[in-house]
Amino acid sequence: MRARAGATLAGMRFPGGGEGILVALAAFHVLALGLWPLGRLFLEAFGPGTDGATFGLIREALDSRAVSRAFWNTLAASAGSVVVSVVLGTGLALATGLLALRGRVPMTFLILSPLLIPSQILALAWIELMGSTSPVLRPLGLAPAPGQGNPLYSGAGVMWLLGIEHMPLVFLSVRAALLAVPQALVEAARIAGARRARILRRIVLPLAMPGVLAGAALAFASAVGNFGVPALLGIPGRFTMLTTLIYQRLNGFGPSVLGQVAVLALMLVALGGAALLLRAILAARAVPVERAGPAMAPIPPGRARLPVEAALWLLLLTLAILPLAALMATALIPALGVKLSLATVTLENFHEALASPAIRRAFANSFLLSLGAAGLSAVIALGLGYAAVIRGNRTARLLDQLADAPYVVPGTVLGIAYILVFLPPLPGIGLSIYGTATILFLAYLARFLPLVLRPVAATLAGLEPALDEAARIVGARPLRRLVFVMAPIAAPSAMAGAMLVFMTAFNELTVSALLWSSGVETVGVSVFSLQYEGNSTTAAALSVLSIAVVLGLALMLDRLSDRLPPGTLPWRQ
Repeated sequence: MRARAGATLAGMRFPGGGEGILVALAAFHVLALGLWPLGRLFLEAFGPGTDGATFGLIREALDSRAVSRAFWNTLAASAGSVVVSVVLGTGLALATGLLALRGRVPMTFLILSPLLIPSQILALAWIELMGSTSPVLRPLGLAPAPGQGNPLYSGAGVMWLLGIEHMPLVFLSVRAALLAVPQALVEAARIAGARRARILRRIVLPLAMPGVLAGAALAFASAVGNFGVPALLGIPGRFTMLTTLIYQRLNGFGPSVLGQVAVLALMLVALGGAALLLRAILAARAVPVERAGPAMAPIPPGRARLPVEAALWLLLLTLAILPLAALMATALIPALGVKLSLATVTLENFHEALASPAIRRAFANSFLLSLGAAGLSAVIALGLGYAAVIRGNRTARLLDQLADAPYVVPGTVLGIAYILVFLPPLPGIGLSIYGTATILFLAYLARFLPLVLRPVAATLAGLEPALDEAARIVGARPLRRLVFVMAPIAAPSAMAGAMLVFMTAFNELTVSALLWSSGVETVGVSVFSLQYEGNSTTAAALSVLSIAVVLGLALMLDRLSDRLPPGTLPWRQ
């Protein structure tokens, strides 16, 4: 018989015992840290204008030339970037998914590397690669002439780099579609006399097309909310997008323009929401495929193996390795414009970065905030996942879906929502947490929970329910069953998700750029600030150090691949 005795927490009684406590804590997390700030933001956007007119803030924003220009720039740059993402992501997914190539795991890791490298560091690497002082292109005579502007400081540059950064989203979506193509279907076509080209054109590509469109929609939604690339390329190039306009207005006018930027945030949500709605419609209308039997096996490329592999490695060298090489070379020279050689190489930029009290504080803040967010998110994910998946609690299942909201909306939107809610003194306490590390920690908790909740929920969904039932029959209460039965089984997934949270939060910029203050700097904000101030060599050194931390964690995660559910590490698919 299910335990009905209430459990207590801080003097309160919860129906359903320990399960009630789990659901109550999860509800507090999802509602107080996610939905309440976002709801407050939307209410603010629909408020009266300075003249008191209904929906006045929206009308004032629509009449503003600056807002109109930023809106159309955002739309054009995001749409253009989708073309880049689709061409690169689809081509690479077809090549690595259909052909039995050597080195597919390192190839896939490099293809997905833009997801591991923060947007501001990716932008900085490409700036160093394409500038007139490029340590890679200048020795080859391919760099712009001295005095010429960096070609990336333009709308086209923003499109190109947004396209590269979100290309892995299309790649993953198309790869998932290809893995769903049954081998039996291909064999049947082959037996009927169809050649490889015909099978590709009439079977594989039509079945992969929903993945292409879904990935394109996801890439568009991500590009709309991106801040790092438009900030480092668009601001110098006077190509303002909605995210950078929000940053500039808050930096210039402070909290007095919160109503105006709330309207801009609403525009971002509308653009991103439209793309995600389109993705959902496409998924619902996709032709169902019988997935019984093994997935389509990669085809031996035959005599084309060498040229195909060479072309792919050359492309990945250009997209993933050369920008990082330029970043590393910039970090090793004493000043921009100095040629890298044995006589000029120096570690002074790394010394300057590590000797700076502000940067040391940024590393400590980012480490502690990311570690805390990762650990607590793993605990919350285990509790919520257990209540929703194993226990089938309806409230927990609803919370499980609502937990995605802070991650789906652009980080800039969440940052503004947190300013609106946490800038005034908290009721009952009389203190404001704005400008403290606490507001960053709460924002990280709200935003990155889905990164660990999804793998944990997937693992729990694959477990035999009889395990929980057997423990219940012998008298174990829900909390005890969670701690001693389910948590040890789901621990590898929780650890993998926690590492993803740490890697993402460690270099986070979009939310932090709006919430940080002096004394609570973060690594992402420090890189952005150094580059914004013109200290490119130290910014490059700090970027190299932060990439080393992320890649080190990625390698640790890779060592756990044998103990993780299939598909947890995308480069191992």
